[in-house]
Amino acid sequence: MNNLSADGTDSSAPQKIRLAATILAVLALLAGLAIGLMAFGASLGVWLGLWDFRRGFDLLRTANENGMTVAMVCLAATVVIFVLAKRFNLQNGVLLSSLAAIGTIFAALAWYVPETYRPAEGVVIPPIHDITTDTAAPPQFVDVLALRGPETNTVVYGTGPNMTPERLAELQTEAYPDIQPLVISASQEDVFNRALDAVQKLGWEVVAVAPDDGRIEATDTTFWFRFKDDVVIIVSETPEGAVVNARSVSRVGVSDVGKNAERLRRFFAELQGS
Repeated sequence: MNNLSADGTDSSAPQKIRLAATILAVLALLAGLAIGLMAFGASLGVWLGLWDFRRGFDLLRTANENGMTVAMVCLAATVVIFVLAKRFNLQNGVLLSSLAAIGTIFAALAWYVPETYRPAEGVVIPPIHDITTDTAAPPQFVDVLALRGPETNTVVYGTGPNMTPERLAELQTEAYPDIQPLVISASQEDVFNRALDAVQKLGWEVVAVAPDDGRIEATDTTFWFRFKDDVVIIVSETPEGAVVNARSVSRVGVSDVGKNAERLRRFFAELQGS
């Protein structure tokens, strides 16, 4: 017995094609899920305490570096399966194409999500993690110090490998010239209360409130890798009203990828809008 139909075609071809399309769809789905779960699991492991942020970064970097390639392969598989389904009228063609498409989406997300943290093209982010509105006399932490462990970055301004206060101030000024003290035409007490309200609206954990010193200390925890960065705000009285200085320092890492400057911008925007 042969497999030739009345028109001379091989009747076993659709079965072989169906098997090939099924295998291709499953492989695309598994590859996409694997690279996607690696990307999202990188931070989940940090959340659950399974590994530290360094291991999380390694996993995320691997997923990001390979995500686009896997996504393109999965997309090609999706197109091939779709064409085969149309050509040979495969009954489960929609399902198989959908499975491969899901793999494509997961792999694309594994590439895209880390890319959103990269600076825009042409933007240079210096390898610093201590940002302040006053580089000559940075606001000093008091109560936060007890929360920073021995392996955290120092809060002594401008210290560290290949760093001096002058160099740190220069790097910040070049990268973030907009980070400046804010003068508000209102009483020191009123501005202090508005600053505290802004901190609370931003969802930071308030560590200390010292009205007599005009000082507020808080901790902001990043979403993906649960980094804890500390902020100190000083509100001082001036002839014009009150001046607000602020400083944001990462507990770990060398470069903050612009996060501390962004944090201070959000604080001042909230303060001015309150």
